[in-house]
Amino acid sequence: MIHTSIHSVDNPAEPGELAVAIRVGQYMLARYGTVDSSDIFAYAQAHGGLAEALRIVLRALGAKLVAEQQAAPRCPAAHPDDPTPCDGSAVVTVLDAANAGADGCERHAARLLASLDGGRVYALPDAPAGAAIRVFKTAGTTRPFAWTERGGGQ
Repeated sequence: MIHTSIHSVDNPAEPGELAVAIRVGQYMLARYGTVDSSDIFAYAQAHGGLAEALRIVLRALGAKLVAEQQAAPRCPAAHPDDPTPCDGSAVVTVLDAANAGADGCERHAARLLASLDGGRVYALPDAPAGAAIRVFKTAGTTRPFAWTERGGGQ
């Protein structure tokens, strides 16, 4: 039993959806609000966490998530700021120097690999022949963080 200055409550009310959503949002912001932008995997994790917190808050407010329904799914190797669509299904895994990895389509895997120091690429078991080699070669001619504008939007 909880005693308050006004009355006793046998069953305290469950927090409402909005209160829970606010707590989740506060937690996610505290956890992912600041990320080292040179760590691409931490950046992607932070983006996912904050995006999910925002979805929870919007649902609690009764907002319809139209953009979420229209957005095409993207491979895990796609950087959140990279606007390009996937060029197929995930066919390779890109690993960084610490062996953290992400599966990706050839386009996003090449862009990710080009942005890593000491990265490696491995074909998934059902990948078409030569997928990892194509990603490796493309990464060699792709500038790091290719989705950012440099030198006047090149």
